Amino acid sequence: MAVRLDELVVHNLGVLANVSLEPGPGLTVVTGETGAGKTLLVGALGALLGKGLDADRIGPAGEEVSVSARFVLDDGELVVRSRLARGGRTRSYLDGSVAAAAEIAGRLAEIVDVVAQHDALVLRREASVRHLLDRALDDAGRDMAEAYAAAWDAHAAVVARLERLGGDEPALRREADLARHEAAEIAAADRRPGEEDELAGVLDRLANAQELAATAVEAATAGEGVTEALGDIVAAARRIDRLDGTAGLARPAEGVAAELAELLRLLRTYGESITHDPEALEATQARLARLSELRRRYGRTVADVIAHGQAAEARADELAALLADAGRLEAEAAEAAERLATAGAELTAARWRAGERLAAAATARLTTLGFDDPVLAFELAPRDPAAHGCDRVALRFASDRRLEPGPLDRTASGGELSRVVLALRLAGGVGDAPVVVFDEVDAGIGGATALELGRTLAAVADGAQVLCVTHLPQVAAHADRHYVVDRDGPTATLRAVEGEGRVAELTRMLSGLAASDRGREHARELLRTAGRAG
Repeated sequence: MAVRLDELVVHNLGVLANVSLEPGPGLTVVTGETGAGKTLLVGALGALLGKGLDADRIGPAGEEVSVSARFVLDDGELVVRSRLARGGRTRSYLDGSVAAAAEIAGRLAEIVDVVAQHDALVLRREASVRHLLDRALDDAGRDMAEAYAAAWDAHAAVVARLERLGGDEPALRREADLARHEAAEIAAADRRPGEEDELAGVLDRLANAQELAATAVEAATAGEGVTEALGDIVAAARRIDRLDGTAGLARPAEGVAAELAELLRLLRTYGESITHDPEALEATQARLARLSELRRRYGRTVADVIAHGQAAEARADELAALLADAGRLEAEAAEAAERLATAGAELTAARWRAGERLAAAATARLTTLGFDDPVLAFELAPRDPAAHGCDRVALRFASDRRLEPGPLDRTASGGELSRVVLALRLAGGVGDAPVVVFDEVDAGIGGATALELGRTLAAVADGAQVLCVTHLPQVAAHADRHYVVDRDGPTATLRAVEGEGRVAELTRMLSGLAASDRGREHARELLRTAGRAG
């Protein structure tokens, strides 16, 4: 066998303190008393398959639970590990490196398949029944499923565009006109960042033009008197410098006189530049009012107004395109709906065929598992198109053809449910995975049916590595390798049994007494019946 589980190591998972399971090729079974911890081994594998570890499963042997598994592959090996510290988060590892739990689950999805008791509950959900049915589609059926998925996506895309178009064309045209008007209004305003601040300064100058001009003239006139006085000061400073070469007063006095002269020139120039312009004042006030109105209507800042204008222009273009395509989209939607209906009908037909094949194969399995004339059928009813098809899918069952078939959860007992699940999974190709795990799927089964179940699992193990947790000695007798879980108080251990040890375990399973002579003979007979040495 090219791909197989080589070893499963569990630390501190519930009562499993430290156990190591090394299943061989073929069928490996795990047995033990009720409550010993058998199913915890399957839970450990489930943790690696993406179901995670629960903090309440951390045992008394430490502050952490860990599960590791090594798989032998065609081109080497795969080692995965999951850890959970008390009160902490799960950490996962792939070949020694930290990895996402989802990545590990994805790698293992094609390697390990688990068939558990709760599968019966899963089959009560329509989506699970539909998934089981679709797994049984033949190549043509899978092509039809892909064609339907493509038709659904195409139809959904057209419908989405129509929904964006809406059903009120005049309203959309009004919306397009409004968007175009807003975009044009904002574009015509030709706003630029900082313009309002600049205009506010211009407005102040225009509004106070007369006062500004008069004040400048008054200041320049007053400066003329200062100029005459400053001239006397400059002349005096020059005389002092001639009499005292170290005084150095003339240059500063001349500098002050020059600066005053320049200031007076600027005042005269400024006063002459100020003109009273009522028209410019009115235009500036109007521009500021316009910009303020745009800001009030379209955004708090200049950037907001500009962004609104761009968005309005884009929306106007989009609506124009949608309105131009309205007629074409209606035609496309009708064509897409027709193609979807055709693809849906073809998928329904393919599902009917797959359902008949799968039900027939599962029914044949059921007849070997203790049913004389069972009825198992997939029922398809029409529904509105959805992503998964145009069918409502249900599974109907009767343990005898003379009974009226009904929903599986109403017509099957606990033991019958387990057998129906097993028959469906086997008929649906559960053996396609190289490693198959059966977790106590034998509930409610006994006698000759249990022997047939053992033969069935052994047959599956001819093409896959099978691990089975069971309470039936008839199943355990068909194993190629046998492990027993023993519990002592809060701790459980795992041991491989063979020879007389295996006979003793089968005897315990048969009679409850490992040392019963009659039970041991019965155990040996079971092993001989199963074709195993005993």
